[in-house]
Parts: sequence; C-alpha cells; structure tokens
Amino acid sequence: MKKFMNTAETMVAESLDGFVRAHEDFVVFGADRKFVRRRHLVPGKVAIISGGGAGHEPMHIGFVGRGMLDAACVGHIFTSPTPDQIVGAIEETDTGAGCLLVVKNYDGDVMNFEMAAEMASSRHKIEMVIVSDDIETARTQDGRGRRGVAGTVIVERLLGAAAEKGMALAELRALAGDLSPRVRSMGVALTGVTVPHTQRSTFALGPSEIEMGVGIHGEPGHEREPFSNADAIVTHLSATVFNEVAPVADKALLFVNGLGGTPPAELYLAYNTAHRFMTDHDLRIVRSLVGTYATSLDMQGLSVTLAILSEEELLLWDSPVATAALRWGC
Repeated sequence: MKKFMNTAETMVAESLDGFVRAHEDFVVFGADRKFVRRRHLVPGKVAIISGGGAGHEPMHIGFVGRGMLDAACVGHIFTSPTPDQIVGAIEETDTGAGCLLVVKNYDGDVMNFEMAAEMASSRHKIEMVIVSDDIETARTQDGRGRRGVAGTVIVERLLGAAAEKGMALAELRALAGDLSPRVRSMGVALTGVTVPHTQRSTFALGPSEIEMGVGIHGEPGHEREPFSNADAIVTHLSATVFNEVAPVADKALLFVNGLGGTPPAELYLAYNTAHRFMTDHDLRIVRSLVGTYATSLDMQGLSVTLAILSEEELLLWDSPVATAALRWGC
C-alpha cells in the first residue's frame, strides 16, 4: 500500500495540522486541539456542531465557517470523536443561544454525541438532529435506520445558513425535522477502501463488478452487479432516489458527490445523466452541487443525492457561505 503519510498513527493529526494552516482565514484549533472551530464566532447565534471519523474530508472540517458549521470534531479514521471532544466544542462555541448537534446516523456517532449532550446539558441549551439520508440501509431492516451520508452536506448548509440569519434553536430543530424526509442518497463503488491501519481494502471487486449501495465507511452495498456503462449505473441511482422523494414537489437540488477516487470529468458526466433523468420525469433541477465533498478515503465511486427544497430553503442555500470547501456570495 502506497500513501502520502508518515505513519498510520499520526496521519489524522498531521492532516488536521495542514488543514488548519491552509485555511487559517476560516478556522482555528479549539482548546487542546480537540476540534476545529470557526475563527470568528458570532455572539448570540446558535452554534452548529458536527463531526465524525476522519476519512470523509472535506466533510466535516471543510464546512466550518460562515454559513455552515461553528465546529467539527474529528475522530480517528472511520471512528467517532469522543464525548470530551464534543463537550469541548460545545463549551467553546456556545455564545449564548445554545448548540445544535448535527449527527450522522451511525451507532458510535449517535452514542458519543448523546453522551456529550448529557454531560453539557446542565450548562448549555442543546438539541441534536440525526441525518439519515441513505436509501441503502432502509432495505436491510436491521433496526438502525438509514445511514447519514452525502445528504449531510445539504443539511449542514441549510441549518448553518438559518443559524447565521438568527433562527432560534427550537426553530432549527424543527427545520431539520421537516427537511429530513426530503433528502435521499445512494452510492456505488468501483473499488473498496484502503484503510491505512489495516493496509487492506474493505472489499474486493473483480474487473467486471461494481458494488451498489455502498456506505462512506467502506461498507459493501446490497448487491454486487456487473459493470456497465455510466448511463446505466447513474440512471439506476437516480431512479432510486427519485422514487423516494419526487412526489412531494417539482423543484429540487441535485448533488453528485465523489467518494474520494473519482475524477471530476466522471462526476460531471454522471451529473449530466442524473439531470437528464430528473428532467425527463418532470422534476426541475434548480440548484446543483458536483464535486468531492463527502468521501470514503480513496474509494473510486460516487453518490447521487436529491433534495426537494422549499423556496425558503433555496434562499438559505443561496445565502453567503465562506468555508474551505464551499464558498459563494461573499
């Protein structure tokens, strides 16, 4: 295994050092380097805090800044941050209006964020929302519900924008609850993930195989299928997410996300196919996002996310954002 790293044990810490140095206009380390926070906090604004294991960059650290997150807590690769990291972020970013924790629906993340919220609840007003946009895990019926995947980027953006405009903590929680059933994602992979600590791929595919329905921790999907052309693969993803959310409205945001090892040319080709499918089915795509935003280390793959948004939510999406990974209107 060849990677640009010194040791597997120091990879995350050294990467975070580089991230903070590269984006010092937006971010600084929090106390004891337990988290990355917005450089300039806004007094009286609800703090939006998220996080998860490393390996998903630029999610979540790349979304810390104006109009998105106030802090991101980073664990080891594919491992939840610890409760004390999250408590530290709450303590440092709560400027009087409380904190909203945005958590992807994985057992470790939910458990540690819940524990942190309980530990800090005597001193801070805290609410927590769970992102669960992945269609794949709804098929398994294993009781855990849908995973939080690329749709987390959309949720963090809208909640961050709403908080920036002064929305109160209870209103932000209500917004998240209303948005949740209107954001759905599905992913596909051409390769597994090479994890630095194990130096092994999470799953192996033959030269004529793809994995349909993958997660962002290198989890295999629901089915191993024969490799086909891009139109066939992306049309299947598009049809699946469309059938989950399209009946609610006729306008949407379409997001094609790279999982770490897919070049931009392929992502834009996939977007073209997905957009054509949506418009052929009378769904107007009024906002778009294409790029590598929620990754699974070096996985060669992509996901399609569809978000049905109201006019008010579209205005939130369009409002100024200034982070390392997303920036417009500033």
